[in-house]
Amino acid sequence: MLTHDMIERNQALMIVLIILVIAVGGLVEIVPLYFARSVTEPVAGLKPYSALQLTGRDVYIREGCYNCHSQMVRPFRAEVERYGHYSVAGEFVYDHPFQWGSKRTGPDLHRVGGRYTDQWHRLHLLDPRSVVPESNMPAYPWLARDAANAEDIEAKMRALKVLGVPYSEEEVKSARADLKDKTEMDALIAYLQVLGTALRQKQ
Repeated sequence: MLTHDMIERNQALMIVLIILVIAVGGLVEIVPLYFARSVTEPVAGLKPYSALQLTGRDVYIREGCYNCHSQMVRPFRAEVERYGHYSVAGEFVYDHPFQWGSKRTGPDLHRVGGRYTDQWHRLHLLDPRSVVPESNMPAYPWLARDAANAEDIEAKMRALKVLGVPYSEEEVKSARADLKDKTEMDALIAYLQVLGTALRQKQ
């Protein structure tokens, strides 16, 4: 029979046992999630990102917005009162990868969709302190100058189809046309305006 002393003295045995414990714990935590419908099925009304929104999401990631903004409203009274309904797993099934995060230098953005006008977002991105005087967010003026990247949008959408995002062939083929004459700022605003709106429509 293994004793505590034997395990501590035998490094190889301890490594094997640690790996075994982590593997079993991981299976117990992760495997049931694959069979939970609330985790694997989209909430009613959830649609895949359009080509413009998907490009905006790429801009959001590239500019590091996730370093200061989370996208997950936790089920605590203070958060629900401030941001709206807590986030549920079915809202993120088309996000690869999701942008939950835990850093909140700025407010959580998961329910920001539809709360402000496109013009408000434009002003906020060009000069944050013009609309939020206490903001320490940097300005992003180049987004209004740079064209939205349409070069690889079809490839991105096809890759997401492989991962289970239900894009139609028509949506993929029209993606480049949807981005014509759009700026990165247009794309980012389109992305922000859709965040958290599916559950709101359901209610």
